Amino acid sequence: MRPGTPPGTLVPLATPAPSRVSVIAYNHEGATERHGVGLDDALAAIAPAGVTWINVDGLGDTTTLARLGERFGLHPLALEDVLNVPQRPKVERYGKHMFVVMRTMRLSEGEVVEEQVSLFFGSGWLITVQERSDGDCFGAVREAIRQGRGRVREAGADYLAYLLIDSVVDAYFPVIEHFGERIQNLESAAIDDPSPLVLVQMQRVRHQLLALRRAVWPMREEVAILIREESDLVAPETRIFLRDVYDHAVQALEIVESLRETAVSVMEVYLSVQNQRLNEVMKVLTVIATIFIPLTTIASVYGMNFKHMPELEWRYGYLWALGLMLASALGMIGYFKRRGWW
Repeated sequence: MRPGTPPGTLVPLATPAPSRVSVIAYNHEGATERHGVGLDDALAAIAPAGVTWINVDGLGDTTTLARLGERFGLHPLALEDVLNVPQRPKVERYGKHMFVVMRTMRLSEGEVVEEQVSLFFGSGWLITVQERSDGDCFGAVREAIRQGRGRVREAGADYLAYLLIDSVVDAYFPVIEHFGERIQNLESAAIDDPSPLVLVQMQRVRHQLLALRRAVWPMREEVAILIREESDLVAPETRIFLRDVYDHAVQALEIVESLRETAVSVMEVYLSVQNQRLNEVMKVLTVIATIFIPLTTIASVYGMNFKHMPELEWRYGYLWALGLMLASALGMIGYFKRRGWW
């Protein structure tokens, strides 16, 4: 957002794209689901005696967000935070609704996908706004609503919010496992073949772990706020389930911190192996240079141009000098072998 823009102004993205809206309305009797509908159809599908979940994929259509804000009384500052990505994960209370910002990380075709998910929920309704439109981690929640598993159709929108937050936290663990395997492979490569590519990949993993930590760390605080919040929007039964999410978030954070420490250790292993190899090379060069010191000395002595030298007129002087050099070299090599230096 440009400096000086009034608070609550919805500024479209640089490359706006139409948003995709889907809606699921359900109660204890059943559920109806519609995808790719217009906002008018989505608002018309609101279940008066149940829970309505409206999902918006993409942030390119500010008109959709503005109309949702008017219909459900969403605060303009909260809508502004939805568009300003990346936003700091947080939980805020606005009158008759709660606002939650989360950073999701999931695996898609072996790659880690990160996006911001904004969640509003009030009495009987819930709205999610996703930064990307190429999938999410809420498939299990949708399937539970369709089949009526658990108590999802019997509970309110706060329980649905719990399920979505729990899905975000659960999606961290496959990503964490993915990073654990990558670090293990890089550790083996750092020992067996410490090429510069290993260092580049290890540095990339460290940056990705830092991004994962920035997503997981606030999640613990967000769940804690929802547990402590004295609000009739979160039922006491839902707070019990949120405690379980809190435990999972703490566990994920502890594993992430452990992986970060392991990544630092792998970097140290890589540098140690490189230093060891450098020391081996320097030792060989030092031994070779040391062997050639007496040879150079002998060659220097016999290369002098003095007129009266003992072996200058000797028939076997040349062979004597070469033999002396060879004996010196073999003697030093044998000495180094006995001392274990070579």
